[in-house]
Amino acid sequence: MGQLVLAAKITHVPSLLISERAGPLHGKRAAPIASLREVGRRARARGADTFLVFDTHWISNFGFHLNANERHKGIYTSHEAPHMIQDMHYDYRGNPDLSDLIAAEARKADLDVLSHKVPTLPLEYGTIVPMHYMNENGALKVLSAASPIFASVDENRRFGEAVRRAIARSDAKVAVLASGSLSHKLVNNTQVGDEQWDVMGSEFNRQMDLRVLDLWKARRYAEFVRMLPEYTTKCSGEALMTDTAMLFGLLGWDAYDGEAEQLCDYFPSSGSGQVTVDFHVG
Repeated sequence: MGQLVLAAKITHVPSLLISERAGPLHGKRAAPIASLREVGRRARARGADTFLVFDTHWISNFGFHLNANERHKGIYTSHEAPHMIQDMHYDYRGNPDLSDLIAAEARKADLDVLSHKVPTLPLEYGTIVPMHYMNENGALKVLSAASPIFASVDENRRFGEAVRRAIARSDAKVAVLASGSLSHKLVNNTQVGDEQWDVMGSEFNRQMDLRVLDLWKARRYAEFVRMLPEYTTKCSGEALMTDTAMLFGLLGWDAYDGEAEQLCDYFPSSGSGQVTVDFHVG
């Protein structure tokens, strides 16, 4: 019988990588980098054999999609920001069996889900960047799920519920990662430069993000999921916060009552709001 051993909301911003290079941002992302490494350490300590990533940089137009390849191997350069993320080598085992189980469970919930075994289907940087810090030696399998930007919050909730059921039916021990920002109003082109890493695109968004973190800390999840449909749009959610809706579906939606342990301070990056939070699971 499978087990959900970890569930976390994580950051994947390019400034993590840039802060490891010489320059004005050098060292400024040490704390969030440490938070990602801590999530990886916890996953291994809890016996995880698979990372399942809800990836807001793998955007799908129609339906739900899973990368079910037996092996993920390639060299990644971001088409979005090739000067920030380039030539990242990755090589991970996949988990097609778990992928197929998720697809089967999700179809029972009237969702259109495909589990793809297509060797030319690559990983995206919402998966590659976290794995760079969490899974450096490739010891854990990797399964990536796309963000269907035209799906409703309720559909994403049902997908998360299906993931939880599929994990229970599997023989896997799984760490689930919601890989994306909180608010995501990026700076405009005239603001790009050395200062972009420390500014928010909107003070309203920053205040909303801080309120969300307060709700999570107080375990007021029922209030949070009620506000989630508006939060996704009014705060320019990355891929409409599909990852967060999936995560809370997995956790039990308004019935979840576990601790939300914040592993790094909230920080801005190019206008977006970023954090890493471990949602404790029994």
